[in-house]
Amino acid sequence: MGVLAIFHKKPKEREHPEQLTPWERFQRDAAENHRAAQKSHHSWSGKRLRIGDKLPKLKSQRRRLLFKRVVILMGCFLIGAGVAGYFISPLSHVQTVTVHGNDQLSVTQVKTATKINPGVALWSVIGHDQRTTKRAERAQPQIGKVTTKLVGLNSVRVTVKEIRIAGYLSTGQHYRRILENGLILKATYSQPGGGSPIYANFKSGHRLATMIAQYAKLPSAVKHNISEIKFAPNKANPERVHLYMNDGNEVYATISTFASKMAYYPGIVAKMKTKGVINLEVGAYSYPFKNQNN
Repeated sequence: MGVLAIFHKKPKEREHPEQLTPWERFQRDAAENHRAAQKSHHSWSGKRLRIGDKLPKLKSQRRRLLFKRVVILMGCFLIGAGVAGYFISPLSHVQTVTVHGNDQLSVTQVKTATKINPGVALWSVIGHDQRTTKRAERAQPQIGKVTTKLVGLNSVRVTVKEIRIAGYLSTGQHYRRILENGLILKATYSQPGGGSPIYANFKSGHRLATMIAQYAKLPSAVKHNISEIKFAPNKANPERVHLYMNDGNEVYATISTFASKMAYYPGIVAKMKTKGVINLEVGAYSYPFKNQNN
């Protein structure tokens, strides 16, 4: 019997499904269905777990997004309220105005021409220099440029660049101001102002404009020493001018070379022993009044 047990063979598994008995096929199908059900259950459970894990994160993100929106809206509201409060407060209006750069114009004239006075809204002044300059030029032609600067919270510093007065044009019984840019102002005066020369006998606008341009190039000391510039052409020099100086001397010069020749005037006067005439038409020389030949 022992020998028979050793050589007893296990029954072979059936190699082909068609060789299975109905019972064996039933057991096989049941096992496969069980495995498929377990696999499907595990897959669905994993998905549910993963979605469940994400839900708290989504809620947290939504809360953070809502908080950010609330903060932004509150910030916009506060900024808007602050801006509105500033514009209706005294801080948004000019408190004091200081004027710089004016020489021939008064502070009142500059303020009136620029319309920059205490109480004016700051936003209408700062950053609008070009517009202010145009407005000032129309009101006061002697103003060439205006610049503004905010000082402190609501004080404004106004700096003007003046177009200086070149003199007074004689028009018979009246005088009109002439600016160094050649502009002849409309206002008339019965007497010329001090510190600027009188222009007489100028019939040509071109001659006068050239003369004014030459005068503007002179040093201030020489300008202030000229009392009158009279156009006095002759056959030899159609651009001849005759000057009467405040120091008692007289000068003959040519319009086109006036500025360059008048640079020699202080040196020539320093060498003169008596008052006389200085001729700058051709070269530069002087002679006493008793020897002048006009």
